[in-house]
Amino acid sequence: MAQARILAFAGSLRKDSCNKRLVKVAAQGAEEAGAHVTFIDLKDYPLPVFDQDIEDAEGLPQAAKNLKALFKSHDGLLIASPEYNSSISGALKNAIDWVSRPEKDEPPLSAFTGKVATLLAASPGALGGLRGLVHVRSILGNINVIVLPDQLALPKALEAFNSDGTLKDAKSTERAKNLGRGLATFLQKLKA
Repeated sequence: MAQARILAFAGSLRKDSCNKRLVKVAAQGAEEAGAHVTFIDLKDYPLPVFDQDIEDAEGLPQAAKNLKALFKSHDGLLIASPEYNSSISGALKNAIDWVSRPEKDEPPLSAFTGKVATLLAASPGALGGLRGLVHVRSILGNINVIVLPDQLALPKALEAFNSDGTLKDAKSTERAKNLGRGLATFLQKLKA
């Protein structure tokens, strides 16, 4: 049976993002369940704000092509999304917008159709980014991604992590790892 391939990333560009830390914990669970996980930082794929005029004049920016290739080469997505004003971050939405653009002789949404995603969020607030996840789930569902129902919204995230990026609370660690394991197991069943 082929190994499930999961692309893990956060919708934050900030170097010390709590969401980057959280998705890495979930990725450990996916790896423990036998998946191959590729962690990326959206900051390494600098993209202009999506603009059809840029696309018409120049085609997809190289960073968008590189990011799209990564999406296409993976079976699943492990996404930790910060909550910006009760919604999705601009960086995450912009990445989705660019990756969704079809190139010549390519079916629409080829980088998303049939992918399976698990969502997480970390926020300094009491709701842990929960309101933003509703929007991420809606967007992904509308572009043919299967979004698994289990998710984690980690509240008071600025106080939740040790300096090495691990979570202080064992229950939160296990919940995050279980989400990664769950995604890996689901993908393995699909590939069987």
